[in-house]
Amino acid sequence: MNDSSGKIPVTGVVPLAQMAGGDDEDLKLLKVMAAGAQNYLRSFPWCKNVREVYFGDGYGGVVAVFLFHIEPARANVDEWLWVISCDVSPAYLVTDLCKTPSQALEGYIEEVSKWIQLAKQGRSSKDAIPVYIPATPENAADVERRIKVLREAIVPAFREAETKRA
Repeated sequence: MNDSSGKIPVTGVVPLAQMAGGDDEDLKLLKVMAAGAQNYLRSFPWCKNVREVYFGDGYGGVVAVFLFHIEPARANVDEWLWVISCDVSPAYLVTDLCKTPSQALEGYIEEVSKWIQLAKQGRSSKDAIPVYIPATPENAADVERRIKVLREAIVPAFREAETKRA
């Protein structure tokens, strides 16, 4: 759904310029991840331009959630997209069902979990989120370990931070 009103359709984000990390090293890593997320989104032909970038939450070098307001190159492309920058694989998600950074991360985990189930059988599918490594049982096991950390440690930390910011 296109929203040209410019009103942010989610909560729990701050303008990228206000992004803060746990310490200087964390912030440096988060800035690298923000630049990578922007390059990732710009790599798609349907993204004409990036209008605004917001920071949701993150842990430098591991995972960060950003909200992008883009200028679509064609109709039927959402103007607002989450980008999850992660050591597993980057991904974008629409904001329709994910209204906070923790929900975006949960959506990412859910989608990558579908890839894991296929990769355990040495399969991939256009219906699963792209993970930019071969779909092998070995890679599935590695990604599954990393996703477990996101699910069990990072999502609760994101939720707690959202509660404090609310």
